[in-house]
Amino acid sequence: MIVHGSSLSPFVRKVMVFAAEKGLSFENKVAGPGPKTAEFLEISPFGKIPAFEDGDYKLSDSSAIVHYLEAKHPEQALIPTEARALGRAIWFDEYADTIMFAAAAPIFFNRVVAKLMGMDGDLAAADKAEAVALPPVLDYLESVIPPSGFLVEDRFTLADIAVVSPFVNFDHAGVVVDPARYPKITAYVAAMHARPSFAAIVAKERAFLNR
Repeated sequence: MIVHGSSLSPFVRKVMVFAAEKGLSFENKVAGPGPKTAEFLEISPFGKIPAFEDGDYKLSDSSAIVHYLEAKHPEQALIPTEARALGRAIWFDEYADTIMFAAAAPIFFNRVVAKLMGMDGDLAAADKAEAVALPPVLDYLESVIPPSGFLVEDRFTLADIAVVSPFVNFDHAGVVVDPARYPKITAYVAAMHARPSFAAIVAKERAFLNR
């Protein structure tokens, strides 16, 4: 299996963590911003990452990829099958991919990606997103984290992978989540990022950004 794209993307990271939690071996071919090759566009027609290959099977979009992996490799189950739990898992996956990403993108792009591309980021836009767009997103999450420390079925699922992945980007961008205001988020994210599947990927990202 090949996962195309940089794990600095929360979507690519989501797929890589999902595969790692299932004990699946894969190759990560880094593809960053900029023009894409014809080979890449054959896999991902709109040039988005991640793109994915499993033999002659090609697929794009992180949510489509993880559902494919779950169907093909049902153990360890990471996507619930019970109707209400499945609905919640899909909701949290969507929440991370849309609402969280919309809040995170101006912060991460202007503080991290722009620098990697040799550009001057709009730091005022990043600061505004952190001050205005991010708090409501965090307020919601703080209100719904259960005592178990898992978002769905009191066990580790896709919901947790999807929601926690953007917090890596927040950390890379220097966002500090106030533990006094968000104690449940602080404990939740720390526990999830300590899992080997996350820790190994994040360590490589930090080494790259700090070089």
